Amino acid sequence: MAQNVNKIKDHVELFHQPEYKELFANKKQFEGMPTAEKVKEVAEWTKSWEYREKNFAREALTVNPAKGCQPLGALLAAVGFEGTLPFVHGSQGCVSYFRTHLTRHFKEPVSAVSSSMTENAAVFGGLSNMVDGLQNAYALYKPKMIAVCTTCMAEVIGDDLGSFIGNARVDGVIPQDLPIPFAHTPSFVGSHVNGYDHMMKSILTTLANKKDTSNGKINFMPGFETYMGNLRELKKLIAALGVDGTILSDTEMYLDSPNLGEFSMYHEGTSLEDAADSCNAKATIALQAYTTTKTLAHMKKKWKQETLVHRPWGIKATDEFLMSLSKMTGNPIPKELEIERGRAVDAMTDTQAWLHGKTSAIFGDPDTVMGVLQFMLEMGVEPVHILVHNSNDEFEEEARELLASSPYGQQATVWGYKDLWHLRSLLFTEPVDFMIGNSYGKYLERDCEIPLIRIGYPIFDRHHLHRYSTIGYGGAINLLNWIANGILDALDRKTDIAGETDISFDLVR
Repeated sequence: MAQNVNKIKDHVELFHQPEYKELFANKKQFEGMPTAEKVKEVAEWTKSWEYREKNFAREALTVNPAKGCQPLGALLAAVGFEGTLPFVHGSQGCVSYFRTHLTRHFKEPVSAVSSSMTENAAVFGGLSNMVDGLQNAYALYKPKMIAVCTTCMAEVIGDDLGSFIGNARVDGVIPQDLPIPFAHTPSFVGSHVNGYDHMMKSILTTLANKKDTSNGKINFMPGFETYMGNLRELKKLIAALGVDGTILSDTEMYLDSPNLGEFSMYHEGTSLEDAADSCNAKATIALQAYTTTKTLAHMKKKWKQETLVHRPWGIKATDEFLMSLSKMTGNPIPKELEIERGRAVDAMTDTQAWLHGKTSAIFGDPDTVMGVLQFMLEMGVEPVHILVHNSNDEFEEEARELLASSPYGQQATVWGYKDLWHLRSLLFTEPVDFMIGNSYGKYLERDCEIPLIRIGYPIFDRHHLHRYSTIGYGGAINLLNWIANGILDALDRKTDIAGETDISFDLVR
């Protein structure tokens, strides 16, 4: 039967068609689905404190993890360098997942290749796949650097990336002088933030050209940064203070590229020359701590560099970041930034009454959660549930210290290594006014009827949020906008029946 191309249905409408309704009904019968009454009964039980205790007692099962796997972070680190092609030593399916995951968030094509390992490679090793893959990748795409990471398959069988790459050079299939940093990034441990760190350290170690004198620059490491507006904000702040700096992994043009009518596989990024010279900088400032732990430790120990961590989320942290730059450079903070600060403070004052005393839950990556907590405590929001799946002891200690320092953080509980099914139990047994997290929280929003403010990664079901900033004074206004208007949107949904739930008819808020 011919299909009418003018009547192609969106998937939302498609699955409401009679044939799909019949398919779903047959599926329930085939699977022996319990009755609707039984499903409702069990669903209600899962909202109880009794179920919460059973839920938190589980050890061998993860339900809806709030993290990605290591190679995802490795890819993000690699694409921020000039002419760099990520190469995943593993199966085609794995690299397709990583590319798709990033593309769905940024709405930009993410280029990466794989060694296409299959069953044969799993048994006999992936040497030939690696050699052939490097040869083809270089011949077809002419990269200035190839950044290699691994997947579970390569790690389980113990492939040695260093020797494999060495064999490829000996065989003459790639130039001797082509930089090929590599990182072991097994998906069965750690998360995307660890993969980012491992790849960043490998790239900088591979390229480093140590000299006897300092170049006088300051390095800035954004970390696993998924807001391209943050890179623009960072560049603006650096320029305003007259800082001579190098951004290590500048993904802005790659992941928010203009449409100029021509396809470019490689966009602007950190030049390989600047990356090689970064070891001669006088200091490195990381904007995330837990995505750059090993890299910072290497810089401090091997490069003898001063290393600092600043997360300029909110007013106080942005003040500290700018004052630190001013002290390091001797340059004064310009009037234009004082004006920006004043606007942010004014906006926060205007909206404070709507946020003060509101309770919240938050989930996400450690550094993102810390940044959001900084801002919420400044606004008088009271965090209750802080859930970080890819947690660590240092993060939990830092989070608890921050919460203890504020009167608004006293009732907060930090839940490390827990997933979103744990968060569901928390939200049903101890409800809050709103929650903050990525798109995977939308089913918690529907189930628990608690508004979701989308901040973090990934955000698949809303467009263009990644183009905004969350850091600096401008970023503080964006955070304020998202949280306050999310609360007002939820209030409108709860007061939409005239004369019943909408008594005051409040049009001015």
